[in-house]
Amino acid sequence: MVQLLKSAHTALASILDFWMERTPDPAGGFIGRMDADNKIVPGAPKGAVLNARILWTFSAAFRANNGEAYRQMADRAYHYFRDHFVDPVHGGVFWSVDAEGRPLDTKKQIYAIAFAIYGLSEYYAATGHPTALETAIRLYRDIEQRSFDERRGGYLEAFSRDWGRAGDMRLSAKDANEAKTMNTHLHILEAYTNLYRVWKDPYLERQLRALVQVFRRHIIDPVSYHLILFFDEDWNPRSKTISFGHDIEASWLLCEAATVLGLDVNTEAMQIAVAAREGLAVDGSMYNEYDDGHWNRERHWWVQAEAMVGFVNAWQISGEPAYFEDFERTWTYIDRFVIDHQGGEWRWGLKEDNTPMPGEDKVGMWKGPYHNGRALMELIRRLDPRGDRV
Repeated sequence: MVQLLKSAHTALASILDFWMERTPDPAGGFIGRMDADNKIVPGAPKGAVLNARILWTFSAAFRANNGEAYRQMADRAYHYFRDHFVDPVHGGVFWSVDAEGRPLDTKKQIYAIAFAIYGLSEYYAATGHPTALETAIRLYRDIEQRSFDERRGGYLEAFSRDWGRAGDMRLSAKDANEAKTMNTHLHILEAYTNLYRVWKDPYLERQLRALVQVFRRHIIDPVSYHLILFFDEDWNPRSKTISFGHDIEASWLLCEAATVLGLDVNTEAMQIAVAAREGLAVDGSMYNEYDDGHWNRERHWWVQAEAMVGFVNAWQISGEPAYFEDFERTWTYIDRFVIDHQGGEWRWGLKEDNTPMPGEDKVGMWKGPYHNGRALMELIRRLDPRGDRV
């Protein structure tokens, strides 16, 4: 365990150092994109999701470590996000801004607003900055007023800048254009959990409890215990694809929500973790997806990161050594293939033969320090007897 924790501390420090040294943009905020060879792409737009995740990561690192360098990064992320991503006219946040920080894609994607709440509430927890909490609460109320489906439960996916219904609600080109998604609900759950830790509002508690029930009633398949990914407004399933990374991530995020609410979701968490194990390869990595007889055996960085936490969580719930062994095998795979020990950070992913996936970013709209940084912070918090220290 001592050597394992030492490796986790080293890997986390390496991720944080990479982002501190290579990603601040002299023009303000952070660069929008870096390719797999660590070359910055000039003029790349900047995404709300990436910037909110940077805010969360360095706020969490500062809260655990109290290091001044982490505080400076968190401050930088907070001020840039507040000044450039939060819509001062209509509320919510812009999906993206251009390289100079001007609004680019002004669509209101609820997923992005959830990550803003997640980052802002963590920054408040770390620094006590009152405006950060006020902004998080205002964005939470935007979601509740604009996206919450009072009749059928859950949250609608996306809107125009002035909150008209969006014709294209997708997060990315690979997603289905449906009114409700597992992914957005998972990250609203995550965001509301973090907000409730610092703001014990009764209505927020009610909505967070309702989100847990949404997973129980609609999102967790009652037969396979995999998560259903897409739905219409009436919660009719609109996909059969299995996402193993989302399965294992949800297994522990549900437990986080249950902890702040005083609920017990251990049965559901274990059912989902067992289902997610179907995506484990013999080398300890986790495959990406399965869809109607077709496997996607790519190993994406974020899936491996979430697998580590999910398996440790399953081990802590069940006491079964097999889950800790799954974690150790996944970590061995990450250390061998996913971490870029020469270039820094983690590779986007590996193909089935464990060679790097071509054309993917080291930094980008979807590639930030959140999944891997958070996973390592979680492991240290859960396994280090010295406590929650980075």
